[in-house]
Amino acid sequence: MMDAVSSRTGTVWTGIAAAVLAGVLASCAHQPPAPIPQNTPPLPGAPVPPIDVDSPGRTAGRLADWASGISDATGISATALEAYGHAAAVMAQSRPDCGIAWTTVAGIGGVESRHGTHRGAHLAADGTVTPPIRGIPLDGGPGVAEIPDTDGGAMDGDPVHDRAMGPMQFIPETWRRWGVDANGDGVADPDNLDDAALTAARYLCARGGDLTGEDGWRRALMAYNLSGRYLADVRDRANRYAVESVP
Repeated sequence: MMDAVSSRTGTVWTGIAAAVLAGVLASCAHQPPAPIPQNTPPLPGAPVPPIDVDSPGRTAGRLADWASGISDATGISATALEAYGHAAAVMAQSRPDCGIAWTTVAGIGGVESRHGTHRGAHLAADGTVTPPIRGIPLDGGPGVAEIPDTDGGAMDGDPVHDRAMGPMQFIPETWRRWGVDANGDGVADPDNLDDAALTAARYLCARGGDLTGEDGWRRALMAYNLSGRYLADVRDRANRYAVESVP
């Protein structure tokens, strides 16, 4: 008799335990995602492995394994991640005092162009974005700066007013001063994400100085776009990418 009771009791408790476990699992499945930190500067994310940035050709491709390893988690294409990581790697060698992280460059790329995919644009394996992404005319309208044409429409296609260009949204005048060839094809192209990401990193380091501190990072971002809302959007995206990229 005792054996029968014990057996029945054991079955009951096994069923209760299974129900409790199922409830816990269901609860976990519906838990909201962990809050994104608001660190300023943003967290650095998955470390970029050392690469030879001075070798011939598209050296960003040397980060293929690193990029593919975090692409699904971050929702950023591997090609875009290669460009962002490469920009940080180049600056780590040329401006080690700056300390810019790939997450900051990615945050800007996400806000500006959805990593080169704004309005259906396509990011090719060499970093080129097609069709070219162009901003609205900077004609002084509501909430818009007025910048008369500075390039005869040669780069931005507008002979009347300047427009921001490419996946990182540079105006022609800024691109002429800071644009750099990062993919080794001999052309500094604002419509190539490799080139644009490294140009952005160079510009940010020049404007902010030490980007490992809050003051320098804020100074750099406000030079890129004089907007507190923009700064917060970049910060939040960058921190999210950082969290998602680290297991």
